[in-house]
Amino acid sequence: MTFFRLSLKALAITLAAAALAGAVLLLARPQPIESGVLGATWECNRTAFVLTTCAPRVQQAIPTVETWKDAVGPNRG
Repeated sequence: MTFFRLSLKALAITLAAAALAGAVLLLARPQPIESGVLGATWECNRTAFVLTTCAPRVQQAIPTVETWKDAVGPNRG
């Protein structure tokens, strides 16, 4: 069986690359921003301080029937 022993330099490079990847992921996640120009009906996100996207806010759906019993009604008989 062959074992590869990591040198101290290779270990340091690996840890630095992992830290850099973690920092990039933290900075690249979308963050909500306020857009006074578009109004309250729009929702905007900025990704990595560069790309900004806006979309209309999704309205919450209001159920017409809560349960099956409400839809059928009271028992007859």
